[in-house]
Amino acid sequence: MRVGGPMGHYHSYSSTRSLVAGAKKIWAESDQWMVLGSGSNLVVSEAGFDGHVLHINTRGVTVKKATGQKVQIHAEAGEDWDGFVSHTLGQGVRGLETLSGIPGTVGASVIQNVGAYGAEVADTLVSIDYLDCPSGTRRNIPAEELELGHRTSALKTGALHGVVLGVTFSLEPAEDGLSIPILYDQLADGLGVSVGDRAPLGVTRSSVLALRASKGMLLDDNDPDSVSSGSFFMNPVVSERISMALPSEAPRWFVGDTQPDTVIPLGSPQPEAPALAEPGMVKLSAAWLIEYAGISKGFSLPGSKAAVSGKHSLAITNRGGASASEVAELARYIVTTVGNKTGIFLVPEPTLVGLKL
Repeated sequence: MRVGGPMGHYHSYSSTRSLVAGAKKIWAESDQWMVLGSGSNLVVSEAGFDGHVLHINTRGVTVKKATGQKVQIHAEAGEDWDGFVSHTLGQGVRGLETLSGIPGTVGASVIQNVGAYGAEVADTLVSIDYLDCPSGTRRNIPAEELELGHRTSALKTGALHGVVLGVTFSLEPAEDGLSIPILYDQLADGLGVSVGDRAPLGVTRSSVLALRASKGMLLDDNDPDSVSSGSFFMNPVVSERISMALPSEAPRWFVGDTQPDTVIPLGSPQPEAPALAEPGMVKLSAAWLIEYAGISKGFSLPGSKAAVSGKHSLAITNRGGASASEVAELARYIVTTVGNKTGIFLVPEPTLVGLKL
């Protein structure tokens, strides 16, 4: 976002051994600390952070295990995410190709459970190498214990407090050179395939990168729309009843299990009424809600240098010289305006430091 104030104490770690030793030392002296990956999903106030910042610059990718139809690949937390995705494709394995171009580090990808174009980290994650705070205990935590959900995890909610040291994924050999099934309409259209079909790995990655660039979601010095933290708000998940209060053209995706239809042959006795199922949950498009509330692409508050992206209404951008306060002011305006229009209050996706909406 190119905003924010100073750090109190900066520490850079290029090896896992030095990271473990440094974190233990800092935790013994202070409870004011935070972990920094690439900063791509971070918005910091002008006051900055008057504590210890642990910058994770560890590197290394290794094949841990190849069993049957799966290959386990481990990456240190500081590896660049898109570089890691490209590396896996170069190794001839599939599973991460639709997550190409997402900025950030491998360690951070788990915290956010990053996802795009029908896939997310949870689909292929095996486990994380983790350093617990304040005990300093190092352990391996399997994916099923991380409470992975839509752009969240036990690491993000604070149920787990510590540092991700490395991440292991289970990927599939792509002997046919094809991707995982394409599940996202827009990507399928760009590839010229039907939803559910596969496409060549390299072509899939190129198409994803082109789509992200068209939305200002790839950093480009010549594109002011790319100076952002990506999607600023999460797509809300609401009850089916709430979703039906919106206009029929509002995009909706059912999430979770749904009650199957039951066929009763003519003349059969009437069965007992089934127990009432849990209310259905529906994911909505935050971008659609923002525009429905009257906030168009490129919108900015009078005199502010923060603006909604001209390419994607879900991104807040720094048009040059914006302050963190201006970013937060625009975000608050969007939350309030959408809430007043729909009764649905959007939740920010980036990590906010010293800022409240």
